[in-house]
Amino acid sequence: MDKPITAPSPWWTPHVHADRRPFLMGRNRIQTALRGFFAARDFVDVDTATLQTSPGNEAHLHAFVTEAVGLDGSRAPLYLHTSPEFACKKLLAAGEARIACFAHVYRNRERGPLHHPEFTMLEWYRAGESYETLMKDCGEILGLAAETAGTRALTFRGRETDPFREPERLSVAEAFQRFAGIDLLASIDRSGETDRDQLAASLKAAGLRVAEDDTWADLFSRVIVERVEPNLGLGRATILDEYPVAEAALARPTARDPRVAERFELYACGVELANAFGELTDAAEQRRRFEGEMAEKMRVYGESYPVDEDFLAALAQMPEASGIALGFDRLVMLATGASRIDQVLWAPVPETGR
Repeated sequence: MDKPITAPSPWWTPHVHADRRPFLMGRNRIQTALRGFFAARDFVDVDTATLQTSPGNEAHLHAFVTEAVGLDGSRAPLYLHTSPEFACKKLLAAGEARIACFAHVYRNRERGPLHHPEFTMLEWYRAGESYETLMKDCGEILGLAAETAGTRALTFRGRETDPFREPERLSVAEAFQRFAGIDLLASIDRSGETDRDQLAASLKAAGLRVAEDDTWADLFSRVIVERVEPNLGLGRATILDEYPVAEAALARPTARDPRVAERFELYACGVELANAFGELTDAAEQRRRFEGEMAEKMRVYGESYPVDEDFLAALAQMPEASGIALGFDRLVMLATGASRIDQVLWAPVPETGR
């Protein structure tokens, strides 16, 4: 006779919690250490509202929507933010120079070993400072997290990163050439416009799948996911730098090459940990990029989100700045040796479907 199928024990079951508790206590220690790190560098710890008129305007991020009911019975949509970025930049416009924010953020259609519908984002911003300064911050934070967790290596699924070595800095174009044999910049002109057919031909030559309806962005993402990311952050962390402007909606172009932008991502053990920008402060250009992102979202998913007009007004007054968003839970995972993100969350979101 077949045994009945039983559901796994919930996270609050004492024996399950006992297994998770060392990771959770490590989380608390790392968060305390990072607050001290920023305080020692004259950052102001800020707390932003979760409910926003726009959750963000990236084509492939999905938000949770709710409704605000006024005293007069009027109704208006509000969204749980996918990042505290808009609010933080408004604070820069208000005059803050260095800010750091631990924020619960919300992303729909995301769940897995490295993804959760609600997670903690650590964002920090430096007004009047270059984004290379953020690269130095990243190296120091990796070492601090490991030291606080009592480990000499960050680990995930058999991969290791030495958090005390200086991260490697690698441009996206260099990564495409090294790991896929593709000349990425040959598919981008000096205005930043992309050539889908040129990149498609390069993917086919490299033995990668190309579908008829793939856009340039689809092809770019396929190379990143299949050939580049698995090779990053092995042995030491990788700073993947200079993304094409078409893949950096909130970043300014580099002074060296208008085809690429001041955007980098931090990787350890093949896992993306952080996303950083030399911030775009041209409100008109930002509006154009948002509209392009939302047009793509409508094309792919049949929905779009409003643009936060208040954010664009603030952006026009925002000083030159650099900013970064780090997945705090992922950092804790790698420092404590956890294998799934829900092991480092005190109270995970209930699962609603399989």
